[in-house]
Amino acid sequence: MSTWIIHLITVGGYWGIALLMALENIFPPIPSELIMGVGGLAVARGTMQFVPLLIAGTIGSALGNYVLFLIADRLGYERLEPFVNRWGRWLTMEWEDVETGTRFFRKHGGVVVFVLRFMPMFRSVVSIPAGLAHMRHWQFLLYTAAGAAIWNALLIMLGRWAGRRFGEAEQWLGWATMAVAGLTAVYYVYRVITWKPRDKTTVGR
Repeated sequence: MSTWIIHLITVGGYWGIALLMALENIFPPIPSELIMGVGGLAVARGTMQFVPLLIAGTIGSALGNYVLFLIADRLGYERLEPFVNRWGRWLTMEWEDVETGTRFFRKHGGVVVFVLRFMPMFRSVVSIPAGLAHMRHWQFLLYTAAGAAIWNALLIMLGRWAGRRFGEAEQWLGWATMAVAGLTAVYYVYRVITWKPRDKTTVGR
């Protein structure tokens, strides 16, 4: 995956960055840490500029999250509930979890969208309760872009720092990112295996 991402960034430039960041939010296995980290390496080597790279990455992040937001906003509770009830094990959640998350979101609003942009496990998922709560579109995009801009800037600076100090930065950055993705996959499998609906848990007691 890392080779493919580096190739697309090399060929597509800023457009490639924006596309990858949009896909990263729709398909989480594509790691933003690698995308923006490689962009930071390009900044260190003079093939990209910091500000255009940050803008491209932030636009991609916002658009990718907006797709999930629109889906939840259009589907609503009535059409989403049967889907969650049917695929609860693979989603590792129940409809009650969705309702709890949506109530929490309605109470705290945009702050949740902003803060969760810094948490890899939740930054894409938060778009769903935001859509179900019918958050104002401009407000969702504003908080998403603000959080994404800060996170992306940190990743670019990290990649730039690595590019200036290590000759094989792409290789170890790719391995580190794949290690994080692997741990995330293991955690997900563990959640699926150990997941039990609340009614079954209650019956067991």
